[in-house]
Amino acid sequence: MATAELAGKHLVLGMTGGIACYKIAELTRLLTKAGATVQVVMTEAATQFITPVTMQALSGRPVYTSQWDGRVPNNMAHIDLSREADAIVIAPASTDFLAKLAHGMADDLLSTLCVARDCPLLVVPAMNRQMWQNPATQRNVTQLRADGLQVLGPDSGPQACGEVGDGRMLEAAATYEAIASFFSPKILAGRRVLLTAGPTFEPLDPVRGITNRSSGKMGFALARAAQQAGAEVHLVAGPVALETPWGVFREDVQTAQQMHDAVMRSVADADIFIGVAAVADWRADHASEHKIKKTAERTLPTFTFVENPDILATVAKLPHPPFAVGFAAESGDLEVHGEEKRARKNVPLLIGNLGPLTFGLDDNEVILFEASGATKLPRADKQTLARTLIAEIAKRLPEPSPIR
Repeated sequence: MATAELAGKHLVLGMTGGIACYKIAELTRLLTKAGATVQVVMTEAATQFITPVTMQALSGRPVYTSQWDGRVPNNMAHIDLSREADAIVIAPASTDFLAKLAHGMADDLLSTLCVARDCPLLVVPAMNRQMWQNPATQRNVTQLRADGLQVLGPDSGPQACGEVGDGRMLEAAATYEAIASFFSPKILAGRRVLLTAGPTFEPLDPVRGITNRSSGKMGFALARAAQQAGAEVHLVAGPVALETPWGVFREDVQTAQQMHDAVMRSVADADIFIGVAAVADWRADHASEHKIKKTAERTLPTFTFVENPDILATVAKLPHPPFAVGFAAESGDLEVHGEEKRARKNVPLLIGNLGPLTFGLDDNEVILFEASGATKLPRADKQTLARTLIAEIAKRLPEPSPIR
């Protein structure tokens, strides 16, 4: 999450009854941490699972539960509460409440507020798998989508009743990601992005290999930013311990050859290719089948190395390449090496940084290299920088071609 990425947003967070109410405490914390103001409205059923006192402490605002709340001067909470809102989020959204929304019912504060709104409405379903699969529920959800509501989830997995299946509410972090994505400008709507991230690992024997210090953070931040910008994102990831960004399809690989093969299988469908991964230039010609042991003579092992395929250059040389963006991590003379690499690989845009100084950190400073010259971007956290880079890429894209 980037700092204050929801700054200035005001959300009405409506809670209906269900055990998933406990997740909304964490969701509220994430939303407020990102700079949003959160006004909690609870149904009577929701107060059976978590108290208004808890939600007031987390949101920093009074919680509303009754349509007849005297704290609103005109006694019209169902009107006043939504007028400042950028969106209403119903989480958890029970089976009953989905039915109310689908049929325009308004018999309590929260349902009346939803009917009287003039802002977007997002619902996060949470229920037993059979309740979710019930034909009536599915008809209601179809109607809600037809009415323009955003339905986030549900997830699949173990449920409080002991059963397993679809219907459980998205986790708080995933719900936050979906909300943040909703508010992001869709500057890549309809585009398909293929992206590599992280290091590669070239085995020397079953336990040792050649790799590098790339954390994958910049690549994963770019995948998240591209998804939030409306793109369909395919992330090819080397060995990293990072969570897959919301809405992103992830394919894990280990070696440079595996990464190359994964990219070439999918590149024909991509509008944009972003090669962020720190790919090993060489690999052992023949890795040992067994762990290499020390010898009594202390003889050092020897290896013959062969060059790995150059993924970025290969993509750029295709007959109908996507808009190809490369990354260059240098240890010095970035201005010289960055432009040289861009020209040699024949890509329209290359993003350079001093890799050894930024590997594993949460912020970065980069230079954009293109034929018209170089542009230095100010230092920023990697998620903020990723959004800036996606905007820069979007500005440089050619018009979509009907023929690939």
